Amino acid sequence: MAERPYVLLSVATSIDGYIDDASDARLILSSDADLDRVDEVRSGCDAILVGAGTIRRDNPGLLVRSQRRRAARLARGCPASPAKVTLTGSGDLDPAARFFTAAPAGMATGEAHAGPAAAGAADGVSRLVYVPEHIAGQARARLGAVASVVSAGDPVDLAAVLRDLAARGIARLLVEGGALVHAEFLAAGLADELHLVVAPLFVGDPAAPRFLHNGHFAHAAAGRVRLAETSQIGDVVLLRYLLGRRPAS
Repeated sequence: MAERPYVLLSVATSIDGYIDDASDARLILSSDADLDRVDEVRSGCDAILVGAGTIRRDNPGLLVRSQRRRAARLARGCPASPAKVTLTGSGDLDPAARFFTAAPAGMATGEAHAGPAAAGAADGVSRLVYVPEHIAGQARARLGAVASVVSAGDPVDLAAVLRDLAARGIARLLVEGGALVHAEFLAAGLADELHLVVAPLFVGDPAAPRFLHNGHFAHAAAGRVRLAETSQIGDVVLLRYLLGRRPAS
């Protein structure tokens, strides 16, 4: 068993590096064609991770959307969608959020398949919430009915999270944000690949969230990372970077 999963970061930004604007409405950066590409990437992963802030702000379901791709996963003996993973320092998450309640479309009784980390989820899709040790009890009281709550150090230790995911059979992890979570993976040197999509627009608002702020990133000491692929997808551009020494999976 690998010590940790292969970690793939996925993010879309404006030309000037913003992941959203400062309005209440969510800024859509990806094109329909790129969203379909992301769905394909999701379908090839064992788990999808987002931070608690992303759950509160965007309320994502984190499901494979394509019926064909869900069917292909089921045929391989996997759940229709990857396991869902989040990190929270407070445990303050709504049990009714789509992270916990959204299930793959068309899932019928008896259709759940055991797969990596799938035990205990009625639809076969696990929900894992990693929390600091000192709030684990209260987090289980709040979320234990809808997710597996796992203590992972104090504060949450990313390396411990990845070791636990590997022990659960997660070999390929897709990290979809937000910016703080991406920065933590990069600073810890725990990211293997980055899919950076650049949309043809400017935000130009210092109050809006950026992909990354200034900080110490483990890959900076190694110099330039390797650009493995560039693709135009509709009106956006995908830049695929290999960040570490592990071979692309």
